[in-house]
Amino acid sequence: KLILLDSLLQENMTMRKVLTLVFLRNDSKVLLGMKKRGFGVGKWNGFGGKVEHGETIAESAAREVGEECGLLVNPQDFENSAVIEFEFKGDPVKLEVHVFQTRKYSGEIIESEEMRPEWFEEDAVPYKSMWLDDELWYPLMFRNQKFKAYFLFEGHDKMLDHKIDLVNK
Repeated sequence: KLILLDSLLQENMTMRKVLTLVFLRNDSKVLLGMKKRGFGVGKWNGFGGKVEHGETIAESAAREVGEECGLLVNPQDFENSAVIEFEFKGDPVKLEVHVFQTRKYSGEIIESEEMRPEWFEEDAVPYKSMWLDDELWYPLMFRNQKFKAYFLFEGHDKMLDHKIDLVNK
């Protein structure tokens, strides 16, 4: 009985953090940001972050884009690309990341305290300076193939496991 209770407690202690990740597109280019501080510092990534209380996931995504690179996006203009779950060995918090793309935005690109934006051609994305999982799923996103995925990391530079399932459009 103690083992059952212990496993139930561990299951309930797993917390989930809902996050957004946005990719702004222009023809065959994608806007990425070099993370200057915080989680993922020193890596190229899309724009996004935590969903705040009272926001929808898409509203959060639009807010984060504005804060991190200055562009304005209408939440209705996002295309859902994926939901990815990230787990880090030894960390009870799982990350549920909602991935969006859009080709509709306005404003001027700015460098923020958090991100330094730069356009990359799809075939020149700097995977060596990114999260290890990105190389596995960016090509799906670039082909507009919807998917669900799971990645298990040990630290930030060692992937232990992954699974990607395609989702019908």
